[in-house]
Amino acid sequence: MTAPAISDITLTSLDGETAVLVHLAAVLAGGSEADTRAALTRAHHDVRPEWVEEVLLQTYLFAGFPRALNGTREWRRISGRAAPTVDTAAIDGQAERLASGEVTCSTVYGKFYEQLRVNIRELHPALDQWMIEEGYGKVLSRAPLDLARRELCIVAACAIARQDRQLHSHLHGALHAGASPQVVSAVIDVVAPLLSADDVRRYQGLWARVQGK
Repeated sequence: MTAPAISDITLTSLDGETAVLVHLAAVLAGGSEADTRAALTRAHHDVRPEWVEEVLLQTYLFAGFPRALNGTREWRRISGRAAPTVDTAAIDGQAERLASGEVTCSTVYGKFYEQLRVNIRELHPALDQWMIEEGYGKVLSRAPLDLARRELCIVAACAIARQDRQLHSHLHGALHAGASPQVVSAVIDVVAPLLSADDVRRYQGLWARVQGK
């Protein structure tokens, strides 16, 4: 129904709206209920609502259904927005989700894509199919939020969850999706106050390795 969330967008600086969205993504994935309410209240004032709803939806991939459900419940209360009666952004049909997922995943992983598929199939073929169809197809290919901003939000979610291996992949993914190195560095700065000093140092080192420094 919708095209994959691939665009020619290039983010060369971290605008205020995206910074608030990234902070929200981190808090949804690892913050307290009070922090979540505060982040959603700020997002209600500073971020277009369709972006907030997409980050809420993708939270279940990185932090599970409980956090996605609790965050969305708070969002309905804070924003006063009712849920849509029809999900117009849904990508219908297994074949379309698989096709969209392959495009989106290959964009995120670039030259690492084929080896990723091999590695995941070696873990379990079901995980490979779910990754492509469910993760990259059904969720991350939705059109209301561009892939660059989705990847920045995933960087934030992986950082607060201390998932270093996935963070490494999505630091690359943010670059592949159109975010400049300066933007990715700024995203790490946005998330840093939510992390320990050791985490920040580790992630700065990881980011330096991604850049080949």
